[in-house]
Amino acid sequence: MGWRILADATMVLHFAFVAFVVAGGFLAWRWPRAIVAHLLAASWGLSIAVFRFDCPLTWVEDRARERAGSAGLSGGFIDTYLTGVIYPERFLVPIQVLAAVVVAVSWVGAAYRWRLSAPARR
Repeated sequence: MGWRILADATMVLHFAFVAFVVAGGFLAWRWPRAIVAHLLAASWGLSIAVFRFDCPLTWVEDRARERAGSAGLSGGFIDTYLTGVIYPERFLVPIQVLAAVVVAVSWVGAAYRWRLSAPARR
């Protein structure tokens, strides 16, 4: 029972992390210090997408599912829960590009808002 709970909790945490990677830059519009955490998360997300690094959350979930007596993940987190489930596999690259655009827009918007809120320079 404990391993199953760990696996499910890791899956939920992983979904939250992916959501933060994509949209977390918008938090910096309200809380500028959030940009540091988002830069780290977005860098990790980009590294996984480009260099095919293994994500430690995927590893934890996979091992917990195996310990619980279930089959481990058939692929990575994205392959298991998103690609082919939320969107067709042929849209993987356009979805990745769209996610990168969302991140870029959030950063540009954050920079613009910070510039507006900065004291006037003389």
